[in-house]
Amino acid sequence: MRRTVGIKDVAQQAGVSVGTVSNVINRPETVARATRERVQEVIARLGYVRSESARQLRAGASRIMGLLVLDMGNPFFVDVARGAERTARAAGLGVMVCNSDSSPDEEAEYLSMFVEQRVRGVLVTPADATGRDLSLLRRHQIPYVVVDAVVEDGDGRGACSVSVDDVIGGEMAVAHLIDQGHRSIAFVSGLGHDRPQIRDRWAGACRAVAAAGLPPETMREISTDRLDVSPGADAVASLLGLRKRPTAVFCANDMLALGVLQALFAVGIKVPEEIALVGYDDIEFAAAAAVPLTSVRQPAVEMGRLAAEMLVRETMAEEDAEEHVHEQIVLQPELAVRESSRRRLAP
Repeated sequence: MRRTVGIKDVAQQAGVSVGTVSNVINRPETVARATRERVQEVIARLGYVRSESARQLRAGASRIMGLLVLDMGNPFFVDVARGAERTARAAGLGVMVCNSDSSPDEEAEYLSMFVEQRVRGVLVTPADATGRDLSLLRRHQIPYVVVDAVVEDGDGRGACSVSVDDVIGGEMAVAHLIDQGHRSIAFVSGLGHDRPQIRDRWAGACRAVAAAGLPPETMREISTDRLDVSPGADAVASLLGLRKRPTAVFCANDMLALGVLQALFAVGIKVPEEIALVGYDDIEFAAAAAVPLTSVRQPAVEMGRLAAEMLVRETMAEEDAEEHVHEQIVLQPELAVRESSRRRLAP
């Protein structure tokens, strides 16, 4: 059986790169005349015909980009979606937004649906921190970019990603509280350390404690089963039950922090006079809280924009997918200081 002639065969025979052959086919005006004619002669001689089905399998048959996030109830992911949608629309694409609800099982179902729908590519914040489910996309040659995390895809291979340096974020949050005089700080973590983002924020918090020359017990952890308002409120009972009440609380995200703030108000504890509070993400509601919330700002819209741009570049390219080089972009967080942590304790 005769082997199908591919774009690599044309490039080899013509003595040019795969990208040059692609330009001759799609953008001939960008290639020098002599090179263009040589490539066209090889195409005619070898009988090369571009495989539209292969191109669609690699780039996605539809004009739809999939976006799978952990929790659409969290405004952080709404902002990520906003940034991605703007970029996709500028490229003539639509975005199908799905919510895994932090469930690896639901994540696997949505990824299978994306494969069935032959989406052009996928932006995903993995619910399974191992990245195991992402190998499905690779097997079906569907490009993807990981958002708000850096993971391997289950076979030990990396992936394109856009994330924030959460170690730095956790460090700046707790360093701020230490600067305000706090020496007893609780970390409301949410999901224990199942998420690499949470582990990194805890690691940064501990690094700030060590840098200040304070003992490790300066930081104590309260774990919750989710990362939203209700578990944050529930965590206050555990917080107040500690043998020595903390003077400050650092929460793994703003939704938890808003729940903590709500519950502290309910039991008559003033913020920041009795307990200072810092969140993470700097969602829109943080600044509008009853006590404006100090928070570590993640550039969520920018993350969505950059991730979508990376995906568009990969899916629009005609070069062989194996030539694609994965890129990991790590953005830097900022600390937005507001009333919830501004009271400095007496030394």
